[in-house]
Amino acid sequence: MDLEAYKEEGIKARKNIDNSQIKRIANDIVRTFKNGGKLLVFGNGGSAADAQHFVAELTGHFIKERIPLPAIALTTNTSALTAIGNDYSYRDIFSRQVKALCTGADYVVGISTSGNSENVITAIKEANIIGAYTLGFTGKTGGKLTGICREVFHADTDTTSIIQEVHITAIHMICALIDENY
Repeated sequence: MDLEAYKEEGIKARKNIDNSQIKRIANDIVRTFKNGGKLLVFGNGGSAADAQHFVAELTGHFIKERIPLPAIALTTNTSALTAIGNDYSYRDIFSRQVKALCTGADYVVGISTSGNSENVITAIKEANIIGAYTLGFTGKTGGKLTGICREVFHADTDTTSIIQEVHITAIHMICALIDENY
């Protein structure tokens, strides 16, 4: 592996983050909270970890001390995940939770580096039916999430590990802006 090339690709992808989109996403999430809604976030593998990280920054605190904010990672209840996976299918592990927990006042974030994770797509479709605002975090092409989310954040790279690095950078930027409103 060419480490310098890897670093440069990561730097380029971060520099291509659209600050106006980050501000819009943060403002929309703040509006959701102020209107009594909550944030639901999910993904698989590293994206599951990013979902949990995002929620931890909001229910705990990010940069400054503030009130805890209503955010839920649908990746953390292993009993629900395994029961739904066993009794229905793995593609339903997030959509069943969305159906149970989501309202039209909520903001739903599906994270998939490829944009093609079937269980993320199924959950976003369910959130759309409910009337929630949907955001996809994806890689450069966006995959199928591009066609079904109301908004998509694209990390400007095809390298999975760098997509994940850009996602967490964007999540931190969003959390910093949310902090400014509380």
